[in-house]
Amino acid sequence: MILIAAGSNLPFCQRDSQDIIALAFRALESIGYVRARSSFYKSPAWPDHSDPPFVNAVASVETALAPEALLAALHAVEAGFGRRRSVRNAPRTLDLDLLAYNEICREEDALTLPHRRIAERAFVLVPLCEIAPDWRHPGTGRMAKSLLADLDPSEIRRIGEK
Repeated sequence: MILIAAGSNLPFCQRDSQDIIALAFRALESIGYVRARSSFYKSPAWPDHSDPPFVNAVASVETALAPEALLAALHAVEAGFGRRRSVRNAPRTLDLDLLAYNEICREEDALTLPHRRIAERAFVLVPLCEIAPDWRHPGTGRMAKSLLADLDPSEIRRIGEK
């Protein structure tokens, strides 16, 4: 299973974060097939809670692209929505993270799979559990719902479709 997380906490071209993520998932259809997409969730910005809150979602996709090519395509989609990579953890119009690529486990500077902080992020695991609660972390074998049980998701709120 190929999993992609999306997050946004800044508007772009008169579009709010929810619209940006919906359009980004639509853009992913040019590089593959979006099998499932979670609802939208709102969470406090991290690490600076004074920044605008994030909207997050997760999608499961199928693609013929190799992991590196998929990551490059995700960065191109981000750039199309005004993403500028400057300060780490700064507010952003769009953040697309490659969470997992089938059973691949690797740790490299350019790309670590599965995402090295997937088990620490309720704002990723809550939407992931909506679409794939039985997904197993290829490194640990733990299911998404088990990883989420270790965290406090109380600040993650599902928000309605527009």
